[in-house]
Amino acid sequence: MNKNTNKEPRVKGLGCLGLTVFVVPIILILVAFLIWAGYYAYSSYNKFIDADQMVKNSWANVENTYQKRYDLIPNLVETVKGYATHERETFTAVTEARAKASSMNISAEELTEENLRAFEDAQSELSGALSRLLVSVEAYPELQANQNFMQLQSDLKEIENEILQRRDEYNNTVKPYNNLVLKFPRNLFAKMFGFKEKPYFKANEKASESPKVSF
Repeated sequence: MNKNTNKEPRVKGLGCLGLTVFVVPIILILVAFLIWAGYYAYSSYNKFIDADQMVKNSWANVENTYQKRYDLIPNLVETVKGYATHERETFTAVTEARAKASSMNISAEELTEENLRAFEDAQSELSGALSRLLVSVEAYPELQANQNFMQLQSDLKEIENEILQRRDEYNNTVKPYNNLVLKFPRNLFAKMFGFKEKPYFKANEKASESPKVSF
């Protein structure tokens, strides 16, 4: 009886070899991606923190400079009162504008377009009132020659220049912060960690007004 020695080879599944060839590389790629994503998230978070601290510091400098103006105004008004007794309406306007502006305490976490616009409007109103006060002084030559008043004018001028400088510095810190928060793919992590876009000081007629200080 002849035995058929020509046996057909059986086709077997890939089995463990198939898992090794196809599944393991995919797992390795996923693991590598998760490691990269974790490191990128960690790195991004630290960058967000650094940029956010810069913005907070700049905003604190802005507030401190405006506070200098608040502190100077009562002395300025009292000095003018000693000579310009008929300018009561102007004194009242300055005092009320100062009270309104100084009451607007905005933390760095509360910096939004709406809040910053309200802050700028209040500061602009105060600047306008100060300008009217200083214009009224022109009718009082003796006051203009007063040494205390001249020093207050000089101090006010320095503060106004510092305000403009601090506003520019704030904008310069907000720009890199916003770039971090808004650009892909870090914007995905920014939303995850709760970092949001910050508003800029905008150059407009109201915001750029400053008291007319003449000598």
